[in-house]
Amino acid sequence: MRFTWTSSPRTPGLRTPFDSGHEAHSLSERSVLFPSKSASTRPRRVAITGAGIVTALGHGWAVNAEGFRSGRTAFRKVRGFDTARQRVHLAAEADPETRLGKSLLGERRARRMDRAAHLLLEATAEAWNQAGWSGSPFPVPVVLGTTSGGMGLGEEYFKGCSGQPPRNPGLATLALHYQPQTQVFDVMEALGFEGPTRIISNACASGANAVGEAFEMVRNGHAERVVTGGYDAVTQLVFAGFDSLQALSTTRCLPFDARRDGLALGEGAGILCLEPMEVALGRKAEILAELVGYGASTDTHHLTQPDPSGEAAFETMTQACSQAGIHPGEVGYINAHGTGTRLNDAAETQAIHRWAGDASPRIPVSSTKSRIGHLLGAAGAVEAIVCIMTLRGQWLPPEPEDLVPDPLCRFPVVRRPTSAPMEHVLSNSFGFGGANASLVFRRT
Repeated sequence: MRFTWTSSPRTPGLRTPFDSGHEAHSLSERSVLFPSKSASTRPRRVAITGAGIVTALGHGWAVNAEGFRSGRTAFRKVRGFDTARQRVHLAAEADPETRLGKSLLGERRARRMDRAAHLLLEATAEAWNQAGWSGSPFPVPVVLGTTSGGMGLGEEYFKGCSGQPPRNPGLATLALHYQPQTQVFDVMEALGFEGPTRIISNACASGANAVGEAFEMVRNGHAERVVTGGYDAVTQLVFAGFDSLQALSTTRCLPFDARRDGLALGEGAGILCLEPMEVALGRKAEILAELVGYGASTDTHHLTQPDPSGEAAFETMTQACSQAGIHPGEVGYINAHGTGTRLNDAAETQAIHRWAGDASPRIPVSSTKSRIGHLLGAAGAVEAIVCIMTLRGQWLPPEPEDLVPDPLCRFPVVRRPTSAPMEHVLSNSFGFGGANASLVFRRT
């Protein structure tokens, strides 16, 4: 797991290391980085009081909830770059609302932000406003997951340097804003708050790991409020990379389908505001859900392929439910990692069966990647918000109705819009290099 630590340039007195290869330490060792007014020895309940989401389905909670509930698909021909030399030409591109950046930061600053930064700003603004945190009396840490961050600016930088003649003006600005912490600083400036920043780049589990780390900070009394989530945009380098691996589907993304042939890429941002339950209740905030469990593990099986046994995935689900104090039979829905690749889905199927045991046939499962694509660093965070939506609405997000479930699946794959009573949901995120994370949410 790789971290970037830094602090807001406007925040005095916060001593934080900046090291893109910084190793993970225990929360007690890191507490100095995230000072809180009171550190509790007894774990605190963690409330989610704000959620912001941008995907190819649209901007904001309402349009996304409707899209996921009805099973709307958001893929289209890629518009951001030329795919003529690629095998695949479709992705789930979002439409960034760049006017928000202009109104909050000014036109010049907004013009320097790349596509991913605009997605991040939009989602954070929605979550921040919903939580009602304006005028926070103390620093608010930010913990975000991303895999490519400002890669779009990196591509511009390369084109500027390699052009004939090379283009020098503006390259320094591109290099500065390429760094993910600069994108976070723009968000802080726009919304008027300060605090230390952590960036987790842990492949496809980045967003879920970020939410889990923020959860532990609040739960263990190291922060009173945390902004967390993930963001990523579809860029030419990332798209071409997955295509060269022949990981992209040439037909449709069909997780857990016997005919599946690969994943599809998407982009977006999902942001959550976390705070202690007693604080949220005390200020009469609307509580969207409670985050009650987090599990993380790493297998070292292969650089890109998951362990076929699903051992590490099994461990994360077990850890998350143990921390939540529930058994598998109490989980009403699993939002699976479900990429639509043969190896990934097979390993996750194995892990779910082992974890759930006799309860497997009673736990509905689906993957929203069939609707909005794989959002990479944003995937775990966006899917966490989908889980909160399902708890609040008591419905299950379906995969395509014509899906043919893999015979290995003993669990029911959701294939049509369905209402269902549930108190707990589980979200899985499993990434390249064997990075795995699971989150458990409880209805409030």
